[in-house]
Amino acid sequence: MKKLIIGTVTAAILATAGVAADFTLKFSHVVSDNTPKGKAARFFEKRLEELSKGRIDVQVYPSSQLYKDNAVLKALRLNSVQMAAPSFSKFGKIVPQLALFDLPFLFKDINHLHRVQDGEVGEKLKDLVRKKGIVALSFWDNHFKQLSSSKKALIKPEDASGQKFRIMSSKVLEAQFHAVGANPQMMPFSEVYSGLQQGVIDGQENTNSNIFTKKFYEVQKYLTVSNHGYLGYLVVMSKKFWKSLPEDLQKNVIQAMNEATQKERQYADELNTQQFNEIKAYAQKTGKLEIINLSSEQRQAWADKVSTIYPEFYDKKKIGKELIEKTLATK
Repeated sequence: MKKLIIGTVTAAILATAGVAADFTLKFSHVVSDNTPKGKAARFFEKRLEELSKGRIDVQVYPSSQLYKDNAVLKALRLNSVQMAAPSFSKFGKIVPQLALFDLPFLFKDINHLHRVQDGEVGEKLKDLVRKKGIVALSFWDNHFKQLSSSKKALIKPEDASGQKFRIMSSKVLEAQFHAVGANPQMMPFSEVYSGLQQGVIDGQENTNSNIFTKKFYEVQKYLTVSNHGYLGYLVVMSKKFWKSLPEDLQKNVIQAMNEATQKERQYADELNTQQFNEIKAYAQKTGKLEIINLSSEQRQAWADKVSTIYPEFYDKKKIGKELIEKTLATK
């Protein structure tokens, strides 16, 4: 009897150890595990392995362990990596229409944004990416951007006039700041803190999490809660890998991704709130930062001023009038 029990246990251990995955999915991203994107990637890993009953082995590589965002799309096409979640700006050369998300004051709030992403406009954008040989799966949040300055409180659009604002490479963001008489300055993200500290630039626009983690609030006098623009990511997959999966595993991927997307949005919203509270606590404690909450009328004045740039991007090779109008019309 004892031999039989030992034999059964041994067989069970060997059987478990011998279950090799049919597919290996390497998920490369550039942020740490404790960020919303990092946590959602780990959730996706666990969930897809559960749903596929171990047939897909998901391996997450955070913090640019495999690739930086500027190299990952090429790696994806070669199937050297199977999944990534780059920021929209990394798709600029292949799908410029994703600059839709750079347009200022296009989204009423986070719920309107998600309805756009999950609806017809989001599907059209994902189709444009798919036509370039990359499978687009889902949109993930960083969050809305705020404006800051060391020179003058940004309450009216005219307050930005003559100020130098750092931007990432984007024709939309250039036009946005020109519309309010400001001077946009392209600068790598890694140089923004020193640029603000040394007065090379007067202000910047970023999400609360970027403003907090990079301590931009320490070298700015004014922070305006504008929620004027959006930063996000597109989760993409290697077409070769996707086509190699049988239909049942493709369905598992979609389900795991849908669940991970809901989690990621929740994580991003919680972090945005938490880190804004940290910035407010710093402002109250030190008195070195003034936080400006725009009234609905003041926000509308900004929106009226900068939305005049929309027609500049009606060309389909830029963004396209239809995508802009469908976004505005999304209920």
